Amino acid sequence: MPSRLKLLKSLEIDAYQLRNISENPDPNGQTDWSIIESQVSTCKACQLHKGRNNPVFGDGDMSSDWFFIGEAPGKDEDLQGKPFVGRAGRLLTEVIFSMGLSREEVFIANILKCRPPDNRDPKPGEVAKCFPYLEKQIELVKPKVIVAVGRIAAHSLLGTDLPMGQLRGKIHDFGNNNIPTLVIYHPAYLLRSPSKKRKVWEDLQLVENILDNDS
Repeated sequence: MPSRLKLLKSLEIDAYQLRNISENPDPNGQTDWSIIESQVSTCKACQLHKGRNNPVFGDGDMSSDWFFIGEAPGKDEDLQGKPFVGRAGRLLTEVIFSMGLSREEVFIANILKCRPPDNRDPKPGEVAKCFPYLEKQIELVKPKVIVAVGRIAAHSLLGTDLPMGQLRGKIHDFGNNNIPTLVIYHPAYLLRSPSKKRKVWEDLQLVENILDNDS
């Protein structure tokens, strides 16, 4: 008990201590999720909030083994407030389905929660401001595997600037818990280069083997 509360108690004065939510989370984790979602919805940490229609918090199973991470919302995502809902999103859904899963069985989010103007690449300062939200989401989901969707997501997660050719096809580690992290081509790139779809399937087999061995 803090010294101030001890003093008040000794004087027989009733005092109330604010509960630390992180020390006493809701049994189902909903308190933590609702707090971070509220923070994202009102965030003004960078200039991107001025042009957004909707922040894109994330979507899917909050206790999934799989956490897919893209770079930033596009036009469709900004309008609907959900990640990967345009043409590229439909292709990502097909990729997830090919693994025997549905979108509802994985969690999907982005490095940035707000759309950059004209879908430009995120700036380092924007990533730095937004990344703590993503880290908290990963902490809450506790995935067994992270899938970085595209070059920018991979660079932001892994702290590297290596080209995709050197990042894909192997397992990386993310964070203090060394979460196995896979890098795959972005669906928007696959729409332009359909021949690369086979490589995404081959890459996903790497992490499926990890899950099979873990079960």
